[in-house]
Amino acid sequence: MASVSFKNVDKIYPGNVHIVKKFNLDIKDGEFIVFLGPSGCGKSTTLRMLAGLEDISGGEISINGKVVNNLEPKDRDIAMVFQSYALYPHMSVYDNIAFALKLSGHTKEQIEEKVRPIADMLQLTPLLDRKPKALSGGQRQRVAMGRAMVRTPEVFLFDEPLSNLDAKLRNAMRSEIKAMHKKLKKTTIYVTHDQVEAMTLADRIVILRDGEVEQIGTPKEIYQKPANKFVAGFIGSPTMNLLSGHLNNDDSGWTVDLAGQRLPLAGRLNENTAQESVVVGIRPSDVHLTPELLDKPIEVDVVVESYELLGSTIQILNRFGDHNLVVEAPSTQSVQEGQKLKLYLDSEQLHIFNMQSETAIYDNH
Repeated sequence: MASVSFKNVDKIYPGNVHIVKKFNLDIKDGEFIVFLGPSGCGKSTTLRMLAGLEDISGGEISINGKVVNNLEPKDRDIAMVFQSYALYPHMSVYDNIAFALKLSGHTKEQIEEKVRPIADMLQLTPLLDRKPKALSGGQRQRVAMGRAMVRTPEVFLFDEPLSNLDAKLRNAMRSEIKAMHKKLKKTTIYVTHDQVEAMTLADRIVILRDGEVEQIGTPKEIYQKPANKFVAGFIGSPTMNLLSGHLNNDDSGWTVDLAGQRLPLAGRLNENTAQESVVVGIRPSDVHLTPELLDKPIEVDVVVESYELLGSTIQILNRFGDHNLVVEAPSTQSVQEGQKLKLYLDSEQLHIFNMQSETAIYDNH
């Protein structure tokens, strides 16, 4: 088992291109951490610095308390699974998995003892004599995982390993990666831009943007209490409704003006704030067509602009003043374009962000 620590880690490319900025993170033994963010946010670069494939411009990376900044990749006791599989095309599945063991001087008997159980675990035993060109994408990715697992490293690194697979295969491989982690209990760091992978695999998620950490937390924390407007809009599908509003405070308490309507706020503002412009967020699943199941519903008037049937759900796009307000409802709901509706916002699921700093300023629980 291994802990991993990043302290003020920077990566600056020639021309003063600052890709990773003062990255700090402590990862516990056996933890499954996911780096999540849009393309170019620095997540793969951070992983490659940990692996030793990229030099560090500043700061310190430690594994089990030992600084590894200047260690060769082979001396860091890590194994990496890439997006591209990186298999040797002229070797069989067996030889691809066993390659690192052969290099390190293991005997044939020792190699057999290590390769066979892993091949069984990954359902590769019937394929051991095949070459990579005779395998599907999912099978090739399992071979790449087997090659990493056979070395029994202290830390597993995954760099967008499923992005070349179709949706069905991604789901299956996600389950296999989760099962592997549960069985081996090894520290794992996983890079993706796919929030479904992050939410289903991670013990904790690190959300990155432009080389900086936006939020670190469990999937539940990230989803329910986004730290800022970026995280709120990035996590969740369909994306959170984000509407511009204005805070007011009078004898009856705090309210927010939204699309010409004054909505009461039941929660607590985290800032000692005067009247100011804000962004109000609410997820489409927290906007309802009836108020029955809500403790403190907020009623708003909208007009249906369009709708999309998505199997078991329907997404309804509504005009709410100058805003669009998306509702996610059961597909049994019938609506028509141009129809006037009353919708009910779950007041306990409202999010409010400072317009300038974009940070969350409202506790709705």
